[in-house]
Amino acid sequence: MPDSTKLQGFLPRIVAALRRQALVLKAMSFASIGVINSLVDLALFLLALKYLTASLVAANVMAWCVAVTGSYVMNSFITFAAESGRQLSVRAYLGFVASQLLGLIAATTTLVLAAMALPVLYAKLLAIGVSFLVNFSISHFVVFRRPKA
Repeated sequence: MPDSTKLQGFLPRIVAALRRQALVLKAMSFASIGVINSLVDLALFLLALKYLTASLVAANVMAWCVAVTGSYVMNSFITFAAESGRQLSVRAYLGFVASQLLGLIAATTTLVLAAMALPVLYAKLLAIGVSFLVNFSISHFVVFRRPKA
């Protein structure tokens, strides 16, 4: 029979490891949805840049407006299903959009600055990476946090 003090120290380590694994799986789910949204964002950005405006900022904002809605729906039903109860709501959507504004600002700033040294396509891809880091952090820690018991 194992020593109870060893078992008491072992259980918290198991729980911590499972929580880390759950966070990694959640990040992977968020990233997978992010790939889909990034493709939508990139396609709409390039289309807007070619047919609607010469402004990097305007094209980026237009593409973001569409992509953020898809991101909210997919993340509500998949990545953060436990936290959202797989329910869509105007309040949660507006909170999600508001929280993603920081990601939009980070991405647009990255895009404009990087486009000074890189081709626009590479600058946009870099901006997408920056926005992933910002948006996942905000979604995980602010928007879709579990309600307190």
